[in-house]
Formats: sequence, structure tokens, C-alpha cells
Amino acid sequence: MSTMSNTFSASQKSRTHKIAVTAMLSAAATVLMFLEFPIPFLIPPFVEMDFSELPALLAAFSLGPVSGVVVCFVKNVIKGLLFSGTSGVGELCNFLLGVCFIIPAGVIYKYKKTRSGALIGALAGAAIMALGSIPVNYFISYPVYTVFMPLDAIIGMYQEIYPGVDGLLACLIIFNAPFTLLKGLLDTALCFLIYKPLSPLLHR
Repeated sequence: MSTMSNTFSASQKSRTHKIAVTAMLSAAATVLMFLEFPIPFLIPPFVEMDFSELPALLAAFSLGPVSGVVVCFVKNVIKGLLFSGTSGVGELCNFLLGVCFIIPAGVIYKYKKTRSGALIGALAGAAIMALGSIPVNYFISYPVYTVFMPLDAIIGMYQEIYPGVDGLLACLIIFNAPFTLLKGLLDTALCFLIYKPLSPLLHR
């Protein structure tokens, strides 16, 4: 009976810890989502950089891909409820792209729990997120943006950076996909820098 009680207690503690860490990382992701900033020489200023996928990546590696997805979901729900300039569409797209990044990273690491497995997973996720940004933006984000700004004006903002670009699809391929890949690579680099120092907090 004592062994069963100890096992249950350990399982309960593990579940409580997992919930607590997921909540903590969700809060951090929400804060980082609000700390977005433009990089005007790389992409039009209405597309901003943030590092809010970093806590989700930490969750995916330490607790599993489901926790990573939960972090992506929570941060976008909170951002959508508190402040959304696109009636939640921007947050929906951010969630979809976050899932494209986090699930491959978390799943690959789950079955290859080494540093190289984490790197392969994160790089695969970053590449999938970059590719996924093209249809997500083309079919979801930019149709909403054109409600607030004519498509020609949007394309014109891209052409100010590179005059040779022509058409929305070309803009997304030349600008948004590489920008999204860069975002994933930066999140990956930061994750590798801080994962070990945070490991006691994430795992215990």
C-alpha cells in the first residue's frame, strides 16, 4: 500500500510540476509576444519580430510537444483577448505557425533525446514554419490586412525594400518565408543558450 501511495504521490507531483512550468512558460511567452519590434531593412514594419516561440520550444523539449502547443495557444488567446488589431486573425496565424515549429521540434526530440536530436528537431521545425508561413499569410493573414490597407499599398511597402518584387506571393516567398526562418533560428539559438541553466527549474 505504501508503494502504491508513493507512486501516486510522485505521479501527482510530476503532473503538478508540469502544469506549473507550462503556466510559467505561457506567461513568459505572452510577455515576449507584446515585446515585438520591426526590422525595417529586412521586411515592412507591419511584420514584426518577437521571441514568443522561445518559451514554447523550451516547453516542447522539457515537457513534450503537447505542452509546447499549449504555450502557443495560451499566449495567443491572451493576446487576442487583451489586444488584437486583426480581430484575432493575427493570433490565429501566429498559433498555426507556432505549431508548425513546435510539434516537429518536440516530436523529434522525444524520440532522440540528445543535443543533436534537439538541434535537428528545432531546425526542421524552423524550416516547416518558414514554408508554412507562405500559405498561412497568403490565404489567411493578408486577405484580412487588405481590409485595412489596399493590396497595392502593401506590395509597395515590400517594393521600397526590393523594387523587383512583384505580386503578393513573390513578397511572401522572398521576404516573409526567410524572415520566419530567421525567427525560428534565433529562437533555436537562444534556446540552446539558456536551456541548460534553466534545466533544474524545467525538470524538477
